Amino acid sequence: KTSMVKALLKRDDAIRVSVSHTTRSPRPGEQDGQDYNFVTHAEFDQMISEAAFLEYAEVFENKYGTSHIWVKEQLALGIDVILEIDWQGAQQVRRLMKGIVSVFILPPSRQVLEQRLQGRGQDDASVIALRMSKAVDEMSHYPEFDYVIINDDFDQAVQELHSLFLARRLRQEVQQLRYEGLLTELLS
Repeated sequence: KTSMVKALLKRDDAIRVSVSHTTRSPRPGEQDGQDYNFVTHAEFDQMISEAAFLEYAEVFENKYGTSHIWVKEQLALGIDVILEIDWQGAQQVRRLMKGIVSVFILPPSRQVLEQRLQGRGQDDASVIALRMSKAVDEMSHYPEFDYVIINDDFDQAVQELHSLFLARRLRQEVQQLRYEGLLTELLS
């Protein structure tokens, strides 16, 4: 989970982040089922053939995918779900699910993005260079999303993201379902 998502989860217990399936190896400290569901390439391909993914993509020579069943179960419970996915995955999700809200989070500059990637201490220089070489293409897809947040001031960016969840929950149709009994009582 990104630090922004971790901060958001601390603020709001009605939000869950999807734990993606991946074929990449765990990084130090990562736990299966908590950070990712680590699977083999054969297991991942089997899941594709079973249409188990809401979205999946190959990114930097590894495959990542989001469980369709898990997302549907969470939404049925009234839980908001965050998918930390790239633009390709977002395109797939938009085709399969109506009514989603998509958010693209941009860094304040390329220099800051590179500093943040280096500061994580998780990737070697060649991986960071590869990510930076693809960054402009990735960022060029921001117009496909409903909202854009510039992650310059971390606390402000977290607040902006949280505001999107709060505003969505206050929509008339959501409130009507949530407060059906109260509304009936008030109007009778």
